[in-house]
Amino acid sequence: MTLDAALTAVAALVLALVLTGVMRRLAVAHGVLDVPNDRSSHRVPTPRAGGVAIVLVTIAASVVLLLRGVLDFPLFLALTGGGVAVAFVGFLDDRRQLSARIRLAAHLGAALWALVWLGGLPPLRFGDELVSFGWPGYVIGALGIAWTVNLFNFMDGIDGIASSEAVFIAGGGAWLATLMGSSAAVPAMSGAFGAVCCGFLAWNWPPAKIFMGDVGSGYLGYVLVVLALAATRENPAALAVWLILGAVFFCDAFVTLMRRLARGERLYQAHRSHAYQWLARRWSSHRSATLAVVGVNLFWLLPAAWFAATHPRRAAWTALAALAPLVVLLLLVGAGRRVAADRETQI
Repeated sequence: MTLDAALTAVAALVLALVLTGVMRRLAVAHGVLDVPNDRSSHRVPTPRAGGVAIVLVTIAASVVLLLRGVLDFPLFLALTGGGVAVAFVGFLDDRRQLSARIRLAAHLGAALWALVWLGGLPPLRFGDELVSFGWPGYVIGALGIAWTVNLFNFMDGIDGIASSEAVFIAGGGAWLATLMGSSAAVPAMSGAFGAVCCGFLAWNWPPAKIFMGDVGSGYLGYVLVVLALAATRENPAALAVWLILGAVFFCDAFVTLMRRLARGERLYQAHRSHAYQWLARRWSSHRSATLAVVGVNLFWLLPAAWFAATHPRRAAWTALAALAPLVVLLLLVGAGRRVAADRETQI
């Protein structure tokens, strides 16, 4: 990491820490609170919209990196233009419930915006083969980006889990992008974004003093997937590496979604059947469930991602080997299992 990138990351961490505190005071003063209901995982009204701090500091960091010549202009536009759109829709959804169609349309529009500036879905490595997608890559890429945006919204259900996951993916992505010989842009922006999320995490760690809201959760997913695609432009094996880093969220959301679909449930219906939510209820602790995810990330997924980064021809197979036992573990924990009515308010 260059000196400019390191200084930007430190400044971003401090600014995010301060601005999140400011947002918390504003939220309390104006009654912007997340009031618990029968589907909530928290017990007391908690300030929300802390994600605004994440968005503002991330944009500021990207402007600094752009002006210092570290971040290239197309990646800056991909991150900022689509990111602001996703955050704005999330902000509106926090204030008053938007329809799923409006949210999805905005997410797909932001995804296409990113793909245009990134030059489409980059070629992917499978063993010794490079697979290019051409124009269908825009469809595949848009669906993948929109899924990741919603993924973080689905998974932001207990204190600290989404922000700590973002710190891990961004920090791991910055390190491994450097290891894979990436140019300075992706490691620098990933490091700065991880620092921003770390500053927010200081307020969001259980017991959370503020929530990020949809304005923050969707933005996290968008920035991370755009950085992953940017890394893949330079190294076709990088997408497998970033998939491994985010495997807890991807696998928990996918398994839960499939089991709910099999029961005929509506996808946007509120629920508490993710594996991490089962753990939080079983242990009566948000902190323990979040630490369990952190442990899986550090001791299983990070070594697997490192192996994939250093053996790019085996990256796809490494991803499969890392994700398969994780899926089994999540099923055993209870991902997607129906929650009995009398267990809904146990946290």
